[in-house]
Amino acid sequence: MSQTYSKHTLQKNFNWMPLLSLLLERLVITASSIQTVTLIPGDGIGPEISTAVMKIFEAAKAPIQWEERNVTAIKGPGGRWMIPPEAKESMNKNKIGLKGPLKTPIAAGHPSMNLLLRKTFDLYANVRPCVSIEGYKTPYTDVDLVTIRENTEGEYSGIEHLIVDGVVQSIKLITEEASRRIAEYAFEYARNNQRTSVTAVHKANIMRMSDGLFLRKCREVAENYKDVKFTEMYLDTVCLNMVQDPSHFDVLVMPNLYGDILSDLCAGLIGGLGVTPSGNIGANGVAIFESVHGTAPDIAGKDLANPTALLLSAVMMLRHMGLHGYAKKIETACFDTIRDEKVLTKDLGGNAKCSEFTADICRRVQDMD
Repeated sequence: MSQTYSKHTLQKNFNWMPLLSLLLERLVITASSIQTVTLIPGDGIGPEISTAVMKIFEAAKAPIQWEERNVTAIKGPGGRWMIPPEAKESMNKNKIGLKGPLKTPIAAGHPSMNLLLRKTFDLYANVRPCVSIEGYKTPYTDVDLVTIRENTEGEYSGIEHLIVDGVVQSIKLITEEASRRIAEYAFEYARNNQRTSVTAVHKANIMRMSDGLFLRKCREVAENYKDVKFTEMYLDTVCLNMVQDPSHFDVLVMPNLYGDILSDLCAGLIGGLGVTPSGNIGANGVAIFESVHGTAPDIAGKDLANPTALLLSAVMMLRHMGLHGYAKKIETACFDTIRDEKVLTKDLGGNAKCSEFTADICRRVQDMD
């Protein structure tokens, strides 16, 4: 004989505890999978492009929540310049940051905020992938390389002094520890990203002690990575060969000043800093990803900015966090929008506003679901 159950009977006889336990477990897993990122919007167009990135992340349902912090130089104990304690605490807690462009007024009396961030969090490796973007025409169509720059010393150590009137001495600091650390990072990056070669860029023929030490550490580290081809080249030769045929290069590692210059040169090969991502990897798991272009005060607040560089830096950030699916979805939507050539900001060859460019990427992201 069939038996029917009323709602009351089901509530009375069914054990809801296992189901409730499972639901609670899933809620905990979902909550714990959302990661907090420190957002430093920056100056000029920084807040606009940061908003664009947040909208695209929301459209992609990326499991990220933002903790916004401003960064301006303040004087701490002893008159030393420092970043605000709230920003430092946020980065120390979250470990991951996304930063828009920061201005450093000339003769402001305080150091570059970018330099201060690097020193504060020991962001020793600057990583800039440069890849040709289909639909954005440049003289080069096959660029696919990565510059890895030692970020903490060299000529940018800030050690300068006046010897006598009219004579200033600036000291280039190269250490064994920092040279080995950046070399190891470059080879690990190559291995983990299926890259085939690492080129050490130097001028050890002229600066035999400083660049000589850097090159020696690169050679020593290379011995532990036989699966990655190692080459070494003078900086001037790299620049010459780079503009002739950038496809000859894969991963390049170099001291600070050379990296500052060469990474911008490489960005020029793919269309400029407006489409070039950048990440700064530090000790103790800290990393800050950033747009490396300027603050563009002339177009700030006019909805004309191009958020591509910051967006692609945020894609780098997602991959660093292991969120490869979200990274691929957002990157594909961005590249598809550029390739389609219908909704582009002025610097990309179109007439669209920042908000329109952002909306088109959001639509493409949502269409992938």
